[in-house]
Amino acid sequence: MPKSKRDRPVTLSKTKKKGREHKEAVVNAIRQAVEDYSSIYVFSFENMRNLKFKEFREQLKSTSRFFLGSNKVMQVALGRSAADEIIPGIYKVSKLLRGDAGLCFTNMAREEVERLFNEYEEYDFARTGSTATEKVELKEGPLDQFTHEMEPFLRKQGMPVRLNKGVVELVSDFVACEEGKPLSPESARILRLLGIKMATFRLHLICRWSPSDFELYVQAPEDSDVESS
Repeated sequence: MPKSKRDRPVTLSKTKKKGREHKEAVVNAIRQAVEDYSSIYVFSFENMRNLKFKEFREQLKSTSRFFLGSNKVMQVALGRSAADEIIPGIYKVSKLLRGDAGLCFTNMAREEVERLFNEYEEYDFARTGSTATEKVELKEGPLDQFTHEMEPFLRKQGMPVRLNKGVVELVSDFVACEEGKPLSPESARILRLLGIKMATFRLHLICRWSPSDFELYVQAPEDSDVESS
């Protein structure tokens, strides 16, 4: 990549020394990555699962490096405007670092990156506050999947259960969750016990930058003033 201005001093927000040193280390690592890799991708994520993402990063560590964390720190590293960008045109990347987003520096071909991100999908149990993707209703009668030791715990989750000759049974129909509504802590626990996974961890490409071109994968926010080259 072209010679950058990565050695230029950076002023970060006033923090404790350790916090400031960490931010400066991230800035320096990102600026080094700009020089080490041929292209940069901004991506967003939904239903982040740290362990799954760590596995994804490990899969690509020979060709790529990822950064997640403070969008502001990543923006400072690259330059937040055309006036302070470290390489011409790279400020566009900063403009698209919003919300749940990260940076992927890579030497992989564009087609391979697009394939990996578009195909990536991991299912997991939904957490409290997540939106239920379907209605889950249990009918009155025995719950053979639960042992008798589970009966007190199930009652604490609001399920109308009792023991009948050592078998856990519902004394009436029970709705664990309603489609489109947030999951309560109790609903999330019940779905986990039932083995029902409603969360999907996905990665979405937002843009690609290289020294020679810039490409948007989604429509840029109106206030970003960013267009594909």
